[in-house]
Amino acid sequence: MKLIVGLGNPGAKYAGHRHNIGFMCLDRIAKDHGFGPWKSKFQGQVIEGRFGSDRVVLLKPETFMNNSGQSVIAAAQFYKIDPADVIVLHDEIDLAPGKVRFKQGGGHAGHNGLRSIHAHLGDEYGRVRLGVGHPGHKDRVPGYVLHDFAKADQVWLDDVLRGVSDGAADLAQGDAAKFMNAVALRVSPPRSGTGEKGPKGKPAPEPKPAPQPAPEQEAPRSALQKLIERFK
Repeated sequence: MKLIVGLGNPGAKYAGHRHNIGFMCLDRIAKDHGFGPWKSKFQGQVIEGRFGSDRVVLLKPETFMNNSGQSVIAAAQFYKIDPADVIVLHDEIDLAPGKVRFKQGGGHAGHNGLRSIHAHLGDEYGRVRLGVGHPGHKDRVPGYVLHDFAKADQVWLDDVLRGVSDGAADLAQGDAAKFMNAVALRVSPPRSGTGEKGPKGKPAPEPKPAPQPAPEQEAPRSALQKLIERFK
């Protein structure tokens, strides 16, 4: 069994924030895979479900980001889930928008939600790092993550959410490579066709057929040849 945690802050005013991309991912998984309804438990919202024979628990802590660990440890202890089987989905300012990475164990890199989970659970849990980009200066980070995604972000954001949902069963099976492949197929789908493209993305023109050789012509005959042919 896996405990899959999405980080965010509760309440409608936070719903579209970059900090809430973890919540967004879990909502998408629950919708796409027919999980539900959400129930209030462990100081958060929780759903139990299955991907085939793999049982999973989805958790959205409602303790606010800085105290996420309280909710996570309560759920992990109730279901007797080892820290290594907990996977946390969270925003990552050190990755470009739309980039996704999986990491097992390691530090919290100053993320307040992860810091809280470290304090309650240790550092062995897995995490899905969801790139949201950096505002350019550390002093601008709080206002940046506590702000809605821009309209220009909606296309790649939708691709990321769909990709995470597509790969959720692989997360439940502990197959990080397959999960990352599922995300990549949404975020960076392979191009159709194998031919080269011409200028400005237009298809290259079809090659012109090779010129056909001119029909052979009979060489001109001399007067003597014409006279010989008359007496053949």
